[in-house]
Amino acid sequence: MPAGDGEIRGVLFDFAGTLLVPRPPDELLAGAARRAGLSLAPSELEKLAGAYLAAGVLGAPYPRFVPDHLVELYARRDLSADNHRRAYVGLFETISPPRSELETLPEAVYAEILEPEGWVAYADAASTVAEIAGRGLRVGLISNVGFDVREILRCHGMGRLAENCTLSFEIACVKPDPRIFRVALDQLGTPAPNTLMVGDHERADGGARAVGMRTLILPMTDPGTVHGLGSVLEVLAGGWDDPA
Repeated sequence: MPAGDGEIRGVLFDFAGTLLVPRPPDELLAGAARRAGLSLAPSELEKLAGAYLAAGVLGAPYPRFVPDHLVELYARRDLSADNHRRAYVGLFETISPPRSELETLPEAVYAEILEPEGWVAYADAASTVAEIAGRGLRVGLISNVGFDVREILRCHGMGRLAENCTLSFEIACVKPDPRIFRVALDQLGTPAPNTLMVGDHERADGGARAVGMRTLILPMTDPGTVHGLGSVLEVLAGGWDDPA
């Protein structure tokens, strides 16, 4: 069929909040403490987990407050790996450790997030990606992120997405800028009208509409749950006229 016929031939997924989310803060901190050779009492772990969540753990809800000295860096965090690390470690460093020996924890928590073990896939993520690819459609990933997520995808059963990744820090361009969607479409090899964008953020992922893509927005849910990604299969079956 010619391009523009409306048939969906490719699906682009967002990463955090769409396919996977970081482990709960208490689990991240426990792993980071082991990584750094630190010991956390249960009361310390509980208190710090709440503080890290409020400060803005990567992939969790955005922080309510960003300190003045980090505002510009945080706004540009996904444009480079260095910006990303300094922004998040900077947020974590605003948390006063209950003991001085825990001052190395911010770097350890950030290192934990870079590992596949630092993430939990939604229960329906890998199966949905496999089903779409099995139907012969092109699948890929487009993400505002400051580190390489390909190994995380492979370890969570979504290696097909790792073959077509458009990552903001690699091209110094972030969603909703139309340029990043055009790069992703070129890599995927499908025209915009025949490509579906699936994400969790209306402004960032909804920017795909500006280049002519259809969009499906699924707000973030709790780690490990069934996220509603079966809705993508409904769209492919023609069940929705305009999934916005």
